[in-house]
Amino acid sequence: KYLNTAASALVKTGAGVVTGIMVASASATPTIKLWDAVTAAAPVLINTFIPVTATMYKFGDVAFNTGLYITISGTVDATVFYL
Repeated sequence: KYLNTAASALVKTGAGVVTGIMVASASATPTIKLWDAVTAAAPVLINTFIPVTATMYKFGDVAFNTGLYITISGTVDATVFYL
């Protein structure tokens, strides 16, 4: 499954696995952070990183329990891949 987003968003409710993020574009001091939650609340799943345009970030199989929430700052067009 996947979700394309350009803003902070709830990707999935409940347990699952995040496998990666494809960043189509990123500018204006971009950052991405993933949470094991349904909002931007602890615990942090993957801490803040600076995405690079046209880059696929493969995480392997990073499990989450409560949900998967992504926070985005700056201008980012990203697709989150998850199971």
